[in-house]
Amino acid sequence: MYAIISNGGKQYKVCVGKIVLLEKLNAQIGEKIIFKNVIMHVGKKNINFGNPFLKNVFIHGNILEHGRLKKIHIIKFNRRKHYKKQQGHRQWFTTIKINKIEYKH
Repeated sequence: MYAIISNGGKQYKVCVGKIVLLEKLNAQIGEKIIFKNVIMHVGKKNINFGNPFLKNVFIHGNILEHGRLKKIHIIKFNRRKHYKKQQGHRQWFTTIKINKIEYKH
């Protein structure tokens, strides 16, 4: 049994016990969180699709940590013009462990 959730403009496939890296959430470490933006739910006998989200499926999880990803370097230059611009970016993330997929009939 698994589900597809939407968070931060991206979609994630989650199942019970899976650890997922999401966009940074404003919550404390150890806090329980419930996702209501479930796009698809696959059970043992049925598959449910939302339009755009399912109203009777909830994903329960715990926040494990907050952090930053590896730095990416952005370089912009023009040849033969002595122009070079550098920039770096580190994206914030939240690690979540999925505890339960709740499906209400």
